[in-house]
Amino acid sequence: MAVADLPATTRPAGARRGWRVKDRRNGYGFVAPQVLGLLVFTVVPFAVALALAFTEWNGFGVPSWVGLANFTDQLADPLLRRAVLNTLAIALITVPVGLGLSIVVAVLLQGVRFKSFYMVMIFTPVVTSSVAVALIWQQILRKDGLLSRTIAAIAPVEPPNWLGDPRLALIAVCLVTVWSSLGLNVVIFQAGLQSIPPAVMEAATLDGAGPVRRFFSITLPLLSPTIFFQTIIALISSLKTFDLVFILVTNAGPDHATRTIVYHIYDLGFRSSRFGLASAASVILLVLTVAITLIQFAGERRLVHYED
Repeated sequence: MAVADLPATTRPAGARRGWRVKDRRNGYGFVAPQVLGLLVFTVVPFAVALALAFTEWNGFGVPSWVGLANFTDQLADPLLRRAVLNTLAIALITVPVGLGLSIVVAVLLQGVRFKSFYMVMIFTPVVTSSVAVALIWQQILRKDGLLSRTIAAIAPVEPPNWLGDPRLALIAVCLVTVWSSLGLNVVIFQAGLQSIPPAVMEAATLDGAGPVRRFFSITLPLLSPTIFFQTIIALISSLKTFDLVFILVTNAGPDHATRTIVYHIYDLGFRSSRFGLASAASVILLVLTVAITLIQFAGERRLVHYED
């Protein structure tokens, strides 16, 4: 029998050492594409943006060092404060509404006939380009669009200007955000519901618990790890809202009603060529995201129930 055919533990010491070196080399080869992609598209851009945050640069020439001036400028900028408030408003509206609606839909789809058909219909917006989604909803929400004409046909009132009214533009963005993310949330909660032991639900039913009692006393507590995970993902996603705002509402809406942090960064960097300020705003967004995520993890032990 050849040495290569022997189990690794019974090979001679030199052969085992050579096998380990070859195995390690193969492992490095397998992970190299992912590591290179991470370095090129994540680590290096992050380092460059962090360095630019302390400089003044318009995209040409050599950046000039300004220290913390960009951060003090941004923290005093009323547009950034407006962008932060708008972004937090989107998060506080879309996350609880979207996740709550997704849980209800996921529970209602349990055991329904033609479940696959409904899941495909609900999931379709997720695999549709966000630009296409925004353009479609832009036509629906126009003052003379489908939604306004439907409201005018039902009630003799002046249809609202969804995208032109500062009080409604942000609500329109939240509506489209909830609609477009519903399918992914439902699929994830469906997977979470599958992990709930049927014996627990059967025991509760035998004890006389109705559907509402089972939902609040069993389903939600056992689904809390999935809810916690999806809340983190949804919050981070809402903090990065840009494409819907950019396409749906022109110039971030009237009176900057839909100006988000990422749109603010885009406006500074790619419209005003003030890359130092844009990088500083990016760092502020990073700090805000990390702070919100840490707050969520701080409440994990008290709010999340893990089955023993």
